[in-house]
Amino acid sequence: MVYFNTSELLKKNGHEVLYFSTHGPNNDHTDYTDYFVSNGDIRELSIAGRIKRSPSYLFNRKAARNIEKLVIDFKPDIAHVHIFYAELSVSILKTLKKLNIPVIHTVHDYRLLCPVTNFIDNAGKVCELCTDRHFAHCLQKRCSEGKISQSAMVMLEAYFWKYFINPVDYIDHFIFVSNFSKEKHISSNSAFAGKSSQVYNFTNIPRTTESAGRGEYFLYFGRLSAEKGIENLLKAFSQKSQFRLKIAGTGKLREMVEQYARNNTNIEYCGFMTGNALKDLIRKSSFVVVPSVCFENNPMTIIEAYCLGKPVIGSDLGGIPEIVYHGKNGFLFNHDDPESLASALEEASGKSNEEYKYLSDSAIKSAAEKFDPEIHYRKLIEMYQNLINGNPERN
Repeated sequence: MVYFNTSELLKKNGHEVLYFSTHGPNNDHTDYTDYFVSNGDIRELSIAGRIKRSPSYLFNRKAARNIEKLVIDFKPDIAHVHIFYAELSVSILKTLKKLNIPVIHTVHDYRLLCPVTNFIDNAGKVCELCTDRHFAHCLQKRCSEGKISQSAMVMLEAYFWKYFINPVDYIDHFIFVSNFSKEKHISSNSAFAGKSSQVYNFTNIPRTTESAGRGEYFLYFGRLSAEKGIENLLKAFSQKSQFRLKIAGTGKLREMVEQYARNNTNIEYCGFMTGNALKDLIRKSSFVVVPSVCFENNPMTIIEAYCLGKPVIGSDLGGIPEIVYHGKNGFLFNHDDPESLASALEEASGKSNEEYKYLSDSAIKSAAEKFDPEIHYRKLIEMYQNLINGNPERN
């Protein structure tokens, strides 16, 4: 979503945007599709298939050739990279460096520090062992979906980066979408210092200018997976049957959600929703709940809620406390404690209509101050220009 939001923002302001990606069934058509590469999801391969794919997983020569052809044909001023690992690989970074194209990278997760991207082990607990750069921890704990072969692949990638082609050496500037992520990376690897900025995400959802009315239910929308705190969310609402919860999304814990919905009349599963239907669901809610048990960076869920005037109840992990201010635009709770979440629900529900209006107004103000597209654009262009002007090979 951020990838497309950014490209649309740039095009809106008169810039030509080229695309480079992998082929996929959900791709939008572009004029650059012929340059894309086909790899497939390594998680869907057999062990033998993963072994066969491992060379291109670590260094995709076809991706390197194709991005070189794209650069030669269109001569871009700068490359803005989002997710490069796995299917594209570090090969594209090395090629861009060879061609003297400045590279800026928006860091969406923790893959540069953690082989499984989110500091969550196979038991669903926060784990930072690999910050010592001994990535065998990942294999020992089977951190990648509990699978030895899959954990081995991401471990090998991490060691390949460590000893052969370190992405940090080939990226000119990093954009971190939360201060938490920025500081986490710098404290783990000083190479990030001096070439890092923090810029929050934004959304193209039009921001409301008036406080939202108080809805009749709490809302969770997003991926239904363990690191999102779904189990704690369901436990809290099963204890607080006087509060209604609606859940929109899909994922590995869908069956658990459906089971709770069958057994608890106050919990409703709405399935996967998007577009205007999702916006309408948000508008009619009272609070949006973000119960993550992982180090979230800058959740789009919160940004979208604020744009629609909805305060947020969020866990106290990662970048969430940077943008959810307890008692101002929402409430915080202990991420590993369903009772703490239940207490936050009580506190939120106990607010008067006047107090709710204050929370809603503060949410809208937060959206305007932190997540405005034009503010994002100005910061982005300043970074682009600094990199372009600072590269004598491009002048």
